[in-house]
Amino acid sequence: MAVKVRIPFAIQSLFDGATEVEAEGRTVREIIDDLEKRYPGVKQRLCDDDGELRRFVNIFVNDQDIRSLKGLETELSEKDEIAIIPAIAGGVVR
Repeated sequence: MAVKVRIPFAIQSLFDGATEVEAEGRTVREIIDDLEKRYPGVKQRLCDDDGELRRFVNIFVNDQDIRSLKGLETELSEKDEIAIIPAIAGGVVR
């Protein structure tokens, strides 16, 4: 089953500049694995050495953070949309 994945600007270069792609999978983890097959290097940017989502990466399924669902094991349906959102940090402490 294919779902739509929205790609943030910060990693669009890994996706040949695409802002949105389709990926196959029944869970978010399977989607990431499918993306890795087609766009090598993606999994390393999204997941740590243990295969878990990096702290500074947020993934939303239909506007819900997967951390509040079942994490990478969140199950997907055909009309779901995934958004990869990098955490934003910085600024000046005064």
